[in-house]
Amino acid sequence: MSSTLTRRALGRLLGATAGAAFLDARRLPALSAAAPAGATGPIRLSANENPYGPCAASLEALKRSAADAARYPGAIEEEVRGELARQHGVGRDQIVLGCGSSDVLRMADSAFVPAGTRIVAAEPTFEAVLNYAKVTRAEVIKVPLTPEYRHDLAGMEAACDARTAMVYVCNPNNPTGTIVDAEQLEAFLKRLPPTCVVLVDEAYHHFVENPRYKSALELPSRHDNVVVTRTFSKVYGMAGMRLGYGVASAANAERLRKQASWDNTSQAALAMGLASLTDADVIPSNRRRLNETRRWLCAELARDGRLYIPSETNFVMTDVRGDVGPVAQAFRERGIHVGRKFPSMPNWLRVSIGKPEEMEVFVTALREISPRRAAA
Repeated sequence: MSSTLTRRALGRLLGATAGAAFLDARRLPALSAAAPAGATGPIRLSANENPYGPCAASLEALKRSAADAARYPGAIEEEVRGELARQHGVGRDQIVLGCGSSDVLRMADSAFVPAGTRIVAAEPTFEAVLNYAKVTRAEVIKVPLTPEYRHDLAGMEAACDARTAMVYVCNPNNPTGTIVDAEQLEAFLKRLPPTCVVLVDEAYHHFVENPRYKSALELPSRHDNVVVTRTFSKVYGMAGMRLGYGVASAANAERLRKQASWDNTSQAALAMGLASLTDADVIPSNRRRLNETRRWLCAELARDGRLYIPSETNFVMTDVRGDVGPVAQAFRERGIHVGRKFPSMPNWLRVSIGKPEEMEVFVTALREISPRRAAA
């Protein structure tokens, strides 16, 4: 795929998000060009983590969970499954818990993608499900993104054949931050054979603001072959605790559970997850401050004349006009960890959204490391 956008493609990409991206930096708190106060290690902008961490209620639940450390987590597992079922309007038997959503992705490969079958996915996308498929000895078929860096659903459909056991849709997509429209996704599902499982990864769901997007969580009730995964790692700030879940038809949820390791969750993670689910402020507050900081970053990139892909997530990709490898190393030497190189997009750097002061340091370093484009 080309490392630059055509003028027409760029126009389509910017579309409705252009106005938001060019917000005046003064709408954010004043930022300091110095390293963040109290920083004791590198600025971590590489793994799409939430820099604000778990909410206060979740941290209190973590402390209380110590009293149950000697017990297996069966009882609280049922509480968490019940709360998720209530919030999503599904049966408790449709919820599958995992050690992070990547654990549920592994279960899906083991349950639905046996040796000799195929899995179809975008390129690039989150690679865990593709790596797990190699363990099951399935064939991985990668379909390049469109010129706007979105899933090529027509191309993915054409890549499906009688051997295709699963189609993976990361929505929003990692690493591009782009979405599959709700209408396009359901139309795509209707064109696939019902024997082909469609795995929709919604790790970044909570950050999306585009009205054309809609969660796929209601689809398992209409399409038995749809499995949706979510995580507590992103908006809930629990990446280090490892908790995620899947939603599927009751029959497919049972198939997933049969592939789970015994007691694959912990008292601590479940207690924190339950507290997060019942704190009504967690999602809106984290979405607001991370999305505001993302818009500030995009405005700075645009001010420098840099190409970037409008994102619906807590990360952004920008074209550094050269190999990302040396650029990432230059950032590391300055104490800033950024995303790795994606082979199909070697000139595009993925940067996670940190706190405002961290992003100010990133922008200052970017201007030193990578030449700016002339302003349009």
